[in-house]
Amino acid sequence: MAIINRPSKDDRLLKAKPCDLSQQTPQVSVCQVLFFEDMDMVKRLVADRPVVIFSRSTCCMSHSIKTLISSFGANPTVFELDQIPNGKQIEKALLQQLGCQPSVPAVFIGQEFVGGDKQIMSLQVKNELAPLLMKAGAIWI
Repeated sequence: MAIINRPSKDDRLLKAKPCDLSQQTPQVSVCQVLFFEDMDMVKRLVADRPVVIFSRSTCCMSHSIKTLISSFGANPTVFELDQIPNGKQIEKALLQQLGCQPSVPAVFIGQEFVGGDKQIMSLQVKNELAPLLMKAGAIWI
């Protein structure tokens, strides 16, 4: 049985091309690079899925939003951040990059960030949620 060693994030950062210090370029810290990787991870998780909800299994508002969207017949992809290994990193990226406050639920429809529970409820009250789900291909009416 062969053991495959995958490069870690730190290994990939160490193999980066050297910077030309003669040019004035903004400095990017290792923390910032790792943060951008976390946002790239969020983008990959959202890609090609009509509805994605980042949630916590213990959050009542997350449960309400999942129930609401499912009631239209949509089958959202749900990532329970308290139950996946990189959940804390994803939650931090949602908070810092997208300004989710609180961080969950964070709802993406048609690969676009729509918002949290307040924004989804507002869309529902204005009868704009179903058309948005239809446009994303999440439901057919």
